Amino acid sequence: MLLVTTGAVLITSIDRAILPTVLPALLTDFHLDAMQGGFLVSLSFLGSTIGGVILGIFGDAMGGGPRRAWAWCLTVAVVIASSIATAFAKGIFLFKVLRVTMGIGTGGLEPINVAMISEWWPKEHRGFAVGTHHTGFPIGQFVGPLLIAGIVLFGTWREVFLLLPLLAVPIVVMQIILAKWQHLDSVNTWITDNNLTPSLTRDHKPAPYLKNPFPILYRVIRTDRNVALAVITNFLFLWTEAAVTGFLTLQLTREVHVSLAVAATISGASGITGWIGQVVWGTISDHRGRKFSLNIIAIGSAVSIFLMAYISSVPMAWLLLLGWGLFRNSPYPVLYAAVIDIVPGSAASGLGLMVGIGLGLSGVVAAPIGGWLIDHSGFTAHYTLLAALCLLALIPIAMMRESSAGAQAEAKLHTS
Repeated sequence: MLLVTTGAVLITSIDRAILPTVLPALLTDFHLDAMQGGFLVSLSFLGSTIGGVILGIFGDAMGGGPRRAWAWCLTVAVVIASSIATAFAKGIFLFKVLRVTMGIGTGGLEPINVAMISEWWPKEHRGFAVGTHHTGFPIGQFVGPLLIAGIVLFGTWREVFLLLPLLAVPIVVMQIILAKWQHLDSVNTWITDNNLTPSLTRDHKPAPYLKNPFPILYRVIRTDRNVALAVITNFLFLWTEAAVTGFLTLQLTREVHVSLAVAATISGASGITGWIGQVVWGTISDHRGRKFSLNIIAIGSAVSIFLMAYISSVPMAWLLLLGWGLFRNSPYPVLYAAVIDIVPGSAASGLGLMVGIGLGLSGVVAAPIGGWLIDHSGFTAHYTLLAALCLLALIPIAMMRESSAGAQAEAKLHTS
């Protein structure tokens, strides 16, 4: 299951890399400026707002464990259909519509995916599991641009979108085979034999919220302040990431004067070190606490992003992006684990709220604001704003209460 959910994250990661990577070619083909290109990028994030909230609630309504796999398959089907249609879209209007539907698919896939992996691991190792499965993002951020660059060398940006179905179909087949109660029972037997706590058992009942999503949203929000604070923190981190990746290839082609294929390759550098940050900070959050890891990630992100304003050569770009990779994707598995700690029975809904508001709205505002700022003030002002947003995240982090079961157990051990 860890391999399947990591593969699903890989699909989402490559999708988010495609449009920013081929953005210079799209700007030329459709005669757009940077701000208009930023709006184009933001459309998939708009779809993520819809998919994250609505499909996240649907994932909980279907039930946990193998039942949640049904909702998972639906979101992947939306992704596959949107990808194929985009490759053959003839006009800019249809292209925009398909970016929204793609966002609905990936926006719904992420919270359901995280909720699934958390149910197949013990509560005590939740941060490690979520962090490890989330390595699909840095893997995709590195491998994706390489694959995209190779396709662009021999084709156009249209052929790039056919990459996603080729990756998604085998993962769906694996999910159908693995997502069975007897397999989850075997996992839970191993968990209890090792004196750990299962996250989900057969007595779990679906939440009766399929027809009316608002009660579950209300309950999730008011359950604990950590949920609302995690949504705010997630929004700030995602704003910075979307604004960096949305214009990175543009910066490299315009400021460093490299080709689109070279810029696409360099833009994936953060994926080389990204998996390290996700596994390390997720695991540390299990023992030292979610807030401990988040504070380090916020400061590290601010410093590494601010330095990107000084990219002036290919070696410097590689060095700074490798450094950013240690923090780029790291806050999300820690924040996801913090929400699941609080609302395990409504995990997909809580995470869908984070994805919908955080990913969706951050993408909607980040790309247009970033494009406008770059057009009028340059990349230095762009990265200065993003670094400030990372530091601003320290405020909601400070207001959170610690939720890690491992950290709480170690604290009790030290005080006894």
